[in-house]
Amino acid sequence: MTDFQYDTVLSSLTGEGVRTITLNRPERLNAMNPVLIADVARAFDDANADPATRTIVFTGAGRAFCAGDDRHDHRHPETEEEARALVRAIQRATEAIVLGPKPVVGAINGWAVGGGFEWAINCDFALWAEGARGFFPEVSLNLFVTGGVTVLLPALVGLQKAREMLLLGERYDAHALREMGLAWQVVPPGALLAEAGVLAARLAALPPLSARAMKRVLTAAALPDFSRALALETDATVAGFLDPETTRRLKAF
Repeated sequence: MTDFQYDTVLSSLTGEGVRTITLNRPERLNAMNPVLIADVARAFDDANADPATRTIVFTGAGRAFCAGDDRHDHRHPETEEEARALVRAIQRATEAIVLGPKPVVGAINGWAVGGGFEWAINCDFALWAEGARGFFPEVSLNLFVTGGVTVLLPALVGLQKAREMLLLGERYDAHALREMGLAWQVVPPGALLAEAGVLAARLAALPPLSARAMKRVLTAAALPDFSRALALETDATVAGFLDPETTRRLKAF
């Protein structure tokens, strides 16, 4: 079995054709820093290029899937160029998950906040553990989302619910996410990885040509404005980064 090595992410074959990618900063609730963001993009790129990998399980070690931006490691961009580079790094991970050829099964445990919630929504199928919760704090922090969710959320839950989630920043438990169509299943925490593995094995057993074509065509047909949404999100996020009000709100969060 082939393992790929990264500083903050684990990646190994855990079943026939199934690779599990695990966020591995449990002491920080797998919060996002520049190293983790780059590792996620590399891990998915490597998995998508790996002939032995047919399906990917995406999860987090410890008590959370991903608690969003790591406030301790946060370095606020000082120039537009620096801000755009940061957003582009985040969106490389999004593109590898959403636009990559191989189906992705999310196994979401604990908190999924901000960018972590984006990654959960980027998965093709998301299994959430009972007790897991997700929300978007970005607008309250004078920031913006970056994971294509401005087009994904309206497609999945409708425009009105997307407004609620993104503007009001409401917190949702796994069962509420199941009702609105963002969680494919809700399972006991102790069964999360096993159930994700069962679904991943089922997907891995499908003919690769047709399975990958279905993911590609569904994404292209259902989300024709995905690339445009990423570009618009970039502009909005950069503007937030460059506003001094954002720094004040981040420090107070």
